[in-house]
Amino acid sequence: MFKIGDIELKNRVVLAPMAGVCNSAFRLTVKEFGAGLVCAEMVSDKGIVIKNEKTMNMLYIDEREKPLSLQIFGGEKETLVEAARFVDKNTNADIIDINMGCPVPKITKCDAGAKWLLDPDKIYEMVSVVTDAVEKPVTVKMRMGWDEDHIYAVRNAQAVERAGGKAVAMHGRTRVQMYEGKANWDIIREVKQSINIPLIGNGDVQTPQDAKRMLDETGCDGVMIGRAALGNPWMIYRTVKYLESGELLGEPSAREKINVCILHLDRLIALKNEYIAVREMRKHAAWYLKGIRGNGKVRNAINECQTRDDLVTLLNALVIEIEDMEQSQIQAG
Repeated sequence: MFKIGDIELKNRVVLAPMAGVCNSAFRLTVKEFGAGLVCAEMVSDKGIVIKNEKTMNMLYIDEREKPLSLQIFGGEKETLVEAARFVDKNTNADIIDINMGCPVPKITKCDAGAKWLLDPDKIYEMVSVVTDAVEKPVTVKMRMGWDEDHIYAVRNAQAVERAGGKAVAMHGRTRVQMYEGKANWDIIREVKQSINIPLIGNGDVQTPQDAKRMLDETGCDGVMIGRAALGNPWMIYRTVKYLESGELLGEPSAREKINVCILHLDRLIALKNEYIAVREMRKHAAWYLKGIRGNGKVRNAINECQTRDDLVTLLNALVIEIEDMEQSQIQAG
């Protein structure tokens, strides 16, 4: 267990804030698999300030998800502060996170996301005005640097701490790397040794053993799991158990995967309506099917699904086929 400000987390496993993925339906599903903290996908400060309908819908939090960190991004002091104040007073988020890691050009060209990594003074200035304006703990998610020639990870993390930030999540890649190459855990260790607030390590945690190795090698206080949890909330559950007891639990069966996929789909329908949810769920269904025998032949069919019934029928048919095959093998053996 560790604390971010006055928010107590029951374990050290954190779901990363992934754009286009981490809505309430996904977060709640992951939360039920034991995550100590779930993070919402990044929300535009300007969208909050102008009360854009789509943006406001992204601020919805189910009480069962808590504790939850809600992430905002922006490049201008006034709008960032105004958005943070709104989140502070009008949402049930526990933590306000500022995005300093998003590498995509449409974000960085607005002087937001990873663009801040080039200027520790700006980080100090922006974080301090936000911490002064709100009561909830403020944290920052950042990358280790812009490129190999501009790695200010230690100075940037120290600027967050000096400005009143309560924790830092550090992704061990540069902005230029995007999601390619190897994450640099040595930098995460250096940052941990240079600050007194909690540090959450992020990057290349694919297995429960990776999570333990990251904690052991870097000394970080928590591990943030992102892409490894897509279609695989069992990764969260297995990691929590492994860190607690050293026991490595097995992978879920095809039936378990499909049942959770359908639960996730129904939550998404409740959140967004069937038309939008089914289309959004296509990518998730493909992730849930990863590693399931015979998934290739249904992947294309998933992209044709228009309704909940279409998708559920397809998924159940695949599982029945697999279970029949396994039964035949048992009888033959």
